[in-house]
Amino acid sequence: MKKELVKVIEDSLKALGLETIPSIEAEVPPNDSMGDLATPVAMSIAALLKKSPRKIAEELINSIKDLSAKAGKSAFEKIDIAGPGFINFTFSKEYLYSEIKKLIEYKSGFLREDIGKGRRVQIEFISANPTGPLHLGHGRGGATGEALSNLLNAAGYKVEREYYINDAGKQVKLLGLSVFARYQQLLGIEYPFPEEGYKGGYIEDVANEIIKENGKKFLQRSFEAVSDFFIDYSYRMILSGIKKDLKDFGINFDTWQSEEELYKKGDVEEAIEDLKIKGFIYEKDGATWFRSTAFGDDKDRVIIKQDGEYTYFTSDIAYHKKKIEKTYDELIDIWGADHHGYIPRVKAVIEALGYPKEKLKVLLVQMVNLLRGGKPVQMSKRAGEFVTLREVMNEVGPDTTKFIFLTRRPDSHLDFDLEVAKAQSSENPVFYVQYANARINSIFTHAKEKGINTDRLYDADLMLLSVYDELRIIRKLLIYPMVFEGAVNTYEPHRITFYLQEISGMFHPYYNKFRVVSDDIELTRARLALCGAIRIVLQDGLEILGISAPEKM
Repeated sequence: MKKELVKVIEDSLKALGLETIPSIEAEVPPNDSMGDLATPVAMSIAALLKKSPRKIAEELINSIKDLSAKAGKSAFEKIDIAGPGFINFTFSKEYLYSEIKKLIEYKSGFLREDIGKGRRVQIEFISANPTGPLHLGHGRGGATGEALSNLLNAAGYKVEREYYINDAGKQVKLLGLSVFARYQQLLGIEYPFPEEGYKGGYIEDVANEIIKENGKKFLQRSFEAVSDFFIDYSYRMILSGIKKDLKDFGINFDTWQSEEELYKKGDVEEAIEDLKIKGFIYEKDGATWFRSTAFGDDKDRVIIKQDGEYTYFTSDIAYHKKKIEKTYDELIDIWGADHHGYIPRVKAVIEALGYPKEKLKVLLVQMVNLLRGGKPVQMSKRAGEFVTLREVMNEVGPDTTKFIFLTRRPDSHLDFDLEVAKAQSSENPVFYVQYANARINSIFTHAKEKGINTDRLYDADLMLLSVYDELRIIRKLLIYPMVFEGAVNTYEPHRITFYLQEISGMFHPYYNKFRVVSDDIELTRARLALCGAIRIVLQDGLEILGISAPEKM
């Protein structure tokens, strides 16, 4: 519908003598009485034409009517002016029927727009330290990254998913020491556990695996003597568990980049040298600094400390240098909200390397408040009391977990109630959507059992869909391409989630109110066509979100 509206407005503006046609915005009005689509174009060009928005709106409407009269047809039943100059458009039933026919016939070809035109995008997400299993915050970032990757792929982008493995520095050393201490304790040695060590039950699991494979081989040895083995074994076992969780969650990465590898291959030193040549590295107080204030950061950043140890930021410089040199058209990083202050310094690196900072887009994901029956479930990663993504997946399933993560903007707080997630009712959003798809499948099965032809439903007499509920659903189905386009342009896959809940909320009451399969074969085929269109849209949206569309429930 938006394409039709934009074309009509552009043609009418040209007919009015406007040489430079502005970008035409269109939106869905807040209620049905205001029409199907509205545009503020009259207000946006008021200063240019030096006329009041309402006067421009009147001229524009007259121009649209004149052009329609000359063409002998109009896509609109009614055009109104509202407020200070909004123009509201109500499409004709004939137009709605012709468009829903195209949706049924061409499916995703009708619903999806080639916005990306083959442009290359790399999306890096989750990238949790391999020092423990994934928690719910990681899961939410994973659901967002996967849905965004699917969304951009569907829109014609070439997307690469990457996981950055933070396998260097103090954290992995502390992991190895934690496992070493637990190993000694399990074999009866009173070995002091590190004060800031990882205390979760998974540490004991790793230690038991080492005992199972190596017995008492490392008993009473110093950690310094066997640190390489314990660090490497522990991190690899945990990373293996992370990969298993991700696979079961329905997330697959194209590439895995190791932080340690950046050091081993000389990428870190090369990045520092590159910035030094450009004049953005200097020495002060025995430390090495990156001059990030030259690019808007609030202070310069240490990259090598006085003791010669690299900071966490140093490898990030090398990592983003490597990414940006791969000539992606755009880089997208999805981080936890606590990394908000990290954005200016990384963008400073991008600029220092000679690229526009806009090449990097950072999306922030808030943590999840886990509830059970409305009461908080306490989480503490350091104490080992956090709830893992695996535990929640095992309790409510990956589809439900993923869908609930995508019911809010990623940068807003999310309450995840386990009891609601398990409910088979409208309270459970993913059940409500998946059940709509399953119900439609059952309708088609019933129709076939009665010998009704369900092929080529786009040839059904769609004008028989004349009641308010049916026309309302048709209008909702036809704005899906707008929702898709908006989600792509804003990197907001949760818009698809909202939409699926809304269309499901229209279908279920319709199903309860009207018989789809009846003795009236023509009406039955028309209503099957409508249900088929709903199913096409539901399955398209669920595919983008990375969620299954079960045939039966």
